Amino acid sequence: MKIAIINGPNLNLLGVREKSVYGNQDFESYFATLQKKYPVADMVYYQSNVEGEIINKLHEIGFEYDGVLLNAGGYTHTSVAISDAIAAINTPVVEVHISNIHAREEFRHKSIISKECAGMVAGFGLKSYELALLSFVGH
Repeated sequence: MKIAIINGPNLNLLGVREKSVYGNQDFESYFATLQKKYPVADMVYYQSNVEGEIINKLHEIGFEYDGVLLNAGGYTHTSVAISDAIAAINTPVVEVHISNIHAREEFRHKSIISKECAGMVAGFGLKSYELALLSFVGH
């Protein structure tokens, strides 16, 4: 089973930025933990701060992977183009958020991409990725 995790803007700074919101672990070490815990999933990780690069990655993998876990970061609330890219591909996408977007600033309460996603997991810290992964690998 091929699963891609795609992280959007500023998520390359996990473990460094706003630790009270995002925690103190970097994503690369968390990703290594996920790979060990779920060997049934052939996982790849991609991060970009650039909207078009995220769209290109969705197009690249969106017809051959079994699932995508997407944390679009701030683009969640602004990117019609990422929403359109999700709609254009065959691979199911689960929207992931580390924080509870509904407990934060008002502008974060609306996700433009949700309507194109198979589901959403938010508010469980980095564990949100594992919970989303379970929707594909099950237990």
